[in-house]
Amino acid sequence: MSPPSPNDYPVELVDFITLANDRSLRIRALRRCEEGPVRELFARLSARSRYQRFLSPMPILPDSVARQLACGDYHRHLAIIAEYKFDTADAETIGLGSFGAIDDDTVEVALVIRDDWQQLQVGTELARRVLRAAEARGFHRFVANVLQDNVAIRKLLGHVGRIVSGRFSGGVAEIAFVSRSS
Repeated sequence: MSPPSPNDYPVELVDFITLANDRSLRIRALRRCEEGPVRELFARLSARSRYQRFLSPMPILPDSVARQLACGDYHRHLAIIAEYKFDTADAETIGLGSFGAIDDDTVEVALVIRDDWQQLQVGTELARRVLRAAEARGFHRFVANVLQDNVAIRKLLGHVGRIVSGRFSGGVAEIAFVSRSS
């Protein structure tokens, strides 16, 4: 049996989890150019969460950013979402994690969780899956650009990764790390 093509939808990333509050979530990769969940999530983020994720006060999601997040190739760029009520017409996107290749060994990772779902371990679950997906594609070094005062994401990175370096400039920290599962 031949290995899957980099263009094949990564069905191995579909997963189901139950949170401590007994809510069930589906985690899956976005389908190619599936912008709807990205736009839905963005519309339900607070101004602060938008700023923390995009490092910019972004009142609307530019089409180019939506495309960049949604139109990955499943190998060098991949976005994974967490969905609540996934088996109904009222499905809600509550989180988005992604990676994009910087070089042949390193990817930049990013994560955002809807405000009303933060502090429920959704971010940790999504981050672990993003890192595993990147590692399965040959990437073993990770970089995250975060606001220096974003304590929550720095704490989360410490749970899922081992930080190997950090640089600070203009209130933004560039944190390089490797997965704790490596």
